[in-house]
Amino acid sequence: MKQTITQKILANHCGKKEVQPGEFIEANVDVALSNDITSPLAIQQFREVGIKSIYDKNKVVIVLDHFTPNKDIKSAEQCKFVRNFAHEQKLKHFFDCGNVGIEHVLLPEQGIVLPGQVIIGADSHTCTYGALGAFSSGVGSTDLASVWARGKVWLKVPETMKFVFKGKRKKWVYGKDFILYTIGKIGVDGANYKSMEFAGDATRFLSVAQRLTMCNMAIEAGGKNGIIEPDELTMKYIKPKLKGRKINLFKSDADAQYCDIMEFDVSKIDPQVSLPHLPENSKSVKEVKNITIDQSVIGSCTNGHLEDLEIAARVLKGKKVHPYVRLLIFPATPLIYQQAMKKGYMDIFMKAGAIINPPTCGPCLGGHLGILTKGERCIATTNRNFVGRMGDLESEVYLSNPAVAAASAIKGKITSPEEV
Repeated sequence: MKQTITQKILANHCGKKEVQPGEFIEANVDVALSNDITSPLAIQQFREVGIKSIYDKNKVVIVLDHFTPNKDIKSAEQCKFVRNFAHEQKLKHFFDCGNVGIEHVLLPEQGIVLPGQVIIGADSHTCTYGALGAFSSGVGSTDLASVWARGKVWLKVPETMKFVFKGKRKKWVYGKDFILYTIGKIGVDGANYKSMEFAGDATRFLSVAQRLTMCNMAIEAGGKNGIIEPDELTMKYIKPKLKGRKINLFKSDADAQYCDIMEFDVSKIDPQVSLPHLPENSKSVKEVKNITIDQSVIGSCTNGHLEDLEIAARVLKGKKVHPYVRLLIFPATPLIYQQAMKKGYMDIFMKAGAIINPPTCGPCLGGHLGILTKGERCIATTNRNFVGRMGDLESEVYLSNPAVAAASAIKGKITSPEEV
């Protein structure tokens, strides 16, 4: 039977020639990821089992990126608990203090995740790394503890849905708009426990950063994983990070079986805005009229890349943030922060009246550095706009790409970048 890229990677990691959708397997894990929120429970479960050492200190990654710098005593205690475990286990990849960044941007940047791998993370947006041609999926903290102990994960092979993007995209349309548009078409459970394979010429013309954004939000459609076949652009991105390591490149067979195939003409896709309180409430920015905002957030694991900051800077250059709006900028990693400074983006942001924050998840999950109160509205380049996601249950979050978020910050209401 012909296989999809997801099937091939999973078969390779469980010692089989092929696997079938619905089959239960145990796959070897190349990278096991957690953060300051999900690690504590995993550590507790791991210790209860009585095992002293993790399966491989070079394959376990912990990033303290959600509530850091520590927002309160509880978060400080939590980070200290995780920090002690990381030091005890002598982890090679432990990110804290000045080297911490948002995990799903940091790991590709550092070359920790590569094509052909099986990557398991105690964070739902672990599906991000499928943009490099890896099988990457989120699990619970107790499942992660099992991975730490055995180096394997038990899972069901997902069916695959294929999404083919064709045509030439409009100005100010990016990977974020592709995925918001897709979720708008299929709904937040439209790909429930499915592999979402993104293909087509329009996908191949996207940068690696934009591909990471698309795969990041596969979970918002219920997907088990998002994935894009590696190509020349992928290889150009990862080549400087390989450092002599060998990788396996997989591609779907031409006649592989898909449970569904959907095609989209991207020339018909406008910049998208997802209205509260689900990502599936996606509309063209041109349809969103007279919605004033109190805050705009540009950053997160979805859109905190250097390219995202460049897009925002292009819109904001020479302009001012609306006096009634708080514009918050979150470079996703220290390296991105440094590169943005060198390119002059930070100067543009500060002159516009933005607030520049350290690399952290911040307000995305209602953490800190930008919580909303009752009745406030925020447009954000983040990935979720659930009830109470960024603060009070009666606040509202609207999702968009960085250009729309920047333009809206200038106008004080949700606006197309063409209008500023």
